[in-house]
Amino acid sequence: MLAAVRVRGWVDISPGIKKTLELLGLDRVNHLALFDESAMPMLRKAESRVTFGEIDAETLALLLEKRGRLPGRKKLDAHFLKDKKFRDFKEAAKALLEKKAALEQLGIKRVFRLNPPSKGYERAGIKKGFKSGGALGYRASDINALLRRMI
Repeated sequence: MLAAVRVRGWVDISPGIKKTLELLGLDRVNHLALFDESAMPMLRKAESRVTFGEIDAETLALLLEKRGRLPGRKKLDAHFLKDKKFRDFKEAAKALLEKKAALEQLGIKRVFRLNPPSKGYERAGIKKGFKSGGALGYRASDINALLRRMI
């Protein structure tokens, strides 16, 4: 499962990338959305505005616990998970990663609102790619460290 975080805003954005970000549901800076690997071409198209990578079970469980929301701005809690036959957030995260469950089936919003990362983005800033020391583009499993700083 891929996690994508919007890093840059709307200024000086081409119409194609703008439409792609709207389709991905990444409307605001510091919003995160979860996708299957089939969304990789769309993420590659928008990599001048987002950073993305593979999320692990521990980070996904923390994300669901701290930032998970239900329709109506209700917080995701353990009582809701017990109604959906999960013991805890780790079990729900594992089921999501193994594709035994989906966020839409569980009734969880797929966009998560995050804080800016503590101690900022990488040294080169938000205008350069991850490989050249910046924050944008594909970062594989290094996305988990960034997400922990944002949750």
